[in-house]
Amino acid sequence: MGPTHFGVDSHGIASPADRMFLLRTRGSRLSLPDSGNQTDRVLRDRKGRIARKLRVSVTDRCNFACLFCMPEKDKISWIAQEQILNFDEIEKVVSVLASLGIEKVRITGGEPLLRRDLEDLIQRIVSIRGIRSVDMTTNGWHLERKALALRRAGLRGVTVSLHSLRSDRFAKISGVDALPRVLKGIEKALDAGLNPVKINSVAIRGYNDDEILDLIEYARERRISIRFIEFMPLDGLGMWNYDRVVPGKEIIDAVSRRYPLEARGRGTSETSSLWRFKDGRGDLGLITPMSEPFCDDCDRVRLTADGKLLSCLFDTEYHDLRHIVRNGGTENELADTILKAVWKKPDGVGYMPWIKDGWAKPRNMNAIGG
Repeated sequence: MGPTHFGVDSHGIASPADRMFLLRTRGSRLSLPDSGNQTDRVLRDRKGRIARKLRVSVTDRCNFACLFCMPEKDKISWIAQEQILNFDEIEKVVSVLASLGIEKVRITGGEPLLRRDLEDLIQRIVSIRGIRSVDMTTNGWHLERKALALRRAGLRGVTVSLHSLRSDRFAKISGVDALPRVLKGIEKALDAGLNPVKINSVAIRGYNDDEILDLIEYARERRISIRFIEFMPLDGLGMWNYDRVVPGKEIIDAVSRRYPLEARGRGTSETSSLWRFKDGRGDLGLITPMSEPFCDDCDRVRLTADGKLLSCLFDTEYHDLRHIVRNGGTENELADTILKAVWKKPDGVGYMPWIKDGWAKPRNMNAIGG
């Protein structure tokens, strides 16, 4: 079962100039001069989409090995620890991104709670002016122990990956016999006051598609939101094919036969199309990148654990920010690189029909950041 702690020095060694920059940007917005072809200094791409949300991966490591995410355990190649951004470096990048309009941050991995002292990073990001919320996605392994500390650090909500309620099947999908521990983590997150608490479940035909209604009932009993995600070709085992995708329409048809639903639609730039249970016991979301892509109003960018900016989950061009941060680059140089990278954002998976036939992905999901 992989490591339980990520042994990177969370604080690292920052230069005096970097430390002055961090002190200057906590609680204040950067003022950056115009550069390049953009004059309004916002994260706009060629399609006119403006990025407002950032996913920050703090590690590629995970103590699970979910079959839709990672290669077989003996074939995993972790990112070298010296390549991982320390907390000062992450804070610097997020501060610049906030100055360019990023408002919401989601902490991801790998498994983010393997990163030591993660509460410190959350406190730092929460304090950056312009950041309205910080949430996290986790496999739930450490949540029972960490939920209260995360809440006190300023974490708003948490999304827990839960793909089965059957212990044997949970172990088959995740590679770890951990269902009771994950369920306890969800309860502890609710007790700690994290809000919202959500469940994400990847629906895979032949693996867990017969548990969709069971998972919904589990969420309804706790009045929490559940999201079903279509299986995407980002797995490390190479098992993806379109026959294993359970389309969102199929899910909603099955659910609506049991529960009265009220369609709420998909908000601008949101990934989920939402339905409310008419009895008020939670809501259901469908994330449909394969059957009904939502690329035209995407407002997300990703920062990988080793400092690469990724403007699209399916992009194959990675923009290295670590090199700038570690080689004395100024915040203006960092901002210029980010603006140019976002400007080149691909149209999205909806415009990549070859994805369904297979593609040479540069990284597995754990190394991209969920």
